[in-house]
Amino acid sequence: MSRKLKAAILGSGNIATDLMIKILRHGKHIELAAMVGIDPASDGLERASRMGVATTHEGVDGLAGLPVFQDIGLVFDATSASAHIRNDAFLRGIRPDMRMIDLTPAGIGPYCVPVVNGQQHLEARNLNMVTCGGQATIPMVAAVSQVAKVHYAEIVASISSKSAGPGTRANIDEFTETTSRAIEKIGGAVKGKAIIILNPAEPPLIMRDTVYTLSELADTDAMEASVVSMVKSVQAYVPGYRLKQRVQFDRIDPGNPIRIPGVGDRLSGLKTSIFLEVEGAAHYLPAYAGNLDIMTSAGLHTAEQIALRMLNA
Repeated sequence: MSRKLKAAILGSGNIATDLMIKILRHGKHIELAAMVGIDPASDGLERASRMGVATTHEGVDGLAGLPVFQDIGLVFDATSASAHIRNDAFLRGIRPDMRMIDLTPAGIGPYCVPVVNGQQHLEARNLNMVTCGGQATIPMVAAVSQVAKVHYAEIVASISSKSAGPGTRANIDEFTETTSRAIEKIGGAVKGKAIIILNPAEPPLIMRDTVYTLSELADTDAMEASVVSMVKSVQAYVPGYRLKQRVQFDRIDPGNPIRIPGVGDRLSGLKTSIFLEVEGAAHYLPAYAGNLDIMTSAGLHTAEQIALRMLNA
């Protein structure tokens, strides 16, 4: 049997539980050794215990007290942005070399979107996976940026209310701030804006994402080809990721410019509209929860790359 890197998950909510199931079913170089929560009655901890994973409901302090802790080389944090800051400080105090993959919007470490910059920060001690909306939309902004300079990019992520647990709801402000910064830093836009919508519709609706960019004028066929190619790259680890319809283009003439607050008053160029949907793999919540699937899939994909490098070092 090939060696695997032992990992722990901080959190026992929707994202953490979906990630746990993914690792147990599909982990190639990652082995789940522990799951950590603060609610002893949580479904995630109960499932983990039933599946033979070590658990504690005493938070990160409890993790440090588990016999397996010294064997753990990587920790996923699926708690909240504020909790991650405390968790990172605590673990650095006792294991300075611990690798962490942050699935909250805390943004302590460098941002990572696998298909855009996944190989750049594999040595980082703390790697931030941005947000579910960021994982879905930043590849599209980057695809446009590969063809033309992007002056402005705006994304709208719409997810089912039922797929948004307490951690997600507590992080709405952090979601918009972190995603906006990552649109600029990774996606390549001069200015980015992010909006999230929790949709209470019944039956629950699948995750939908809309990306608008204003760029320099460019060949629309080349732009669409770049977007389609990037979609296929994301599908390598998120099979339910797809375009909802063909990419739409509008030319903004200099004689009839538009105004975007915070960007400029007389803007022209090419407006590109990209419409996406993300169907989840239904590992924990049903398929409408694509926001869970793209976040945990991106986190596990990145962790596998880190583990492979560490195991071969």
